[in-house]
Amino acid sequence: MIVGEEDPQLEEEVQRVLDAIDELGSPDVPAAERAKRLTQLLDEWPDAHSRVRAMRQAAMKELQDGGLSLRAISAETGVSFGRVREIIQGVTKRTKEKGGTSQGEAS
Repeated sequence: MIVGEEDPQLEEEVQRVLDAIDELGSPDVPAAERAKRLTQLLDEWPDAHSRVRAMRQAAMKELQDGGLSLRAISAETGVSFGRVREIIQGVTKRTKEKGGTSQGEAS
């Protein structure tokens, strides 16, 4: 996707976050300021990523606790059945083992 071009499938809030990230890298901002802002973002990214992942897991657990099956959660969220199961279980990494099988690691 081209920077500044909106994806019609994204929720408005998600698009705003992506637009804000694009703005940090705008060539209209002096290069030193851009580099400083992007460095700050990258420094905060691991913690932000972990918080977003935990919020997603909590939301899916809430759906499951509310009586939805994993397949129903998958249908509601557009996330595959297997990935929904992994998210609810807390699997955050999928690594390839010899032979091409996936092995998950709990968070």
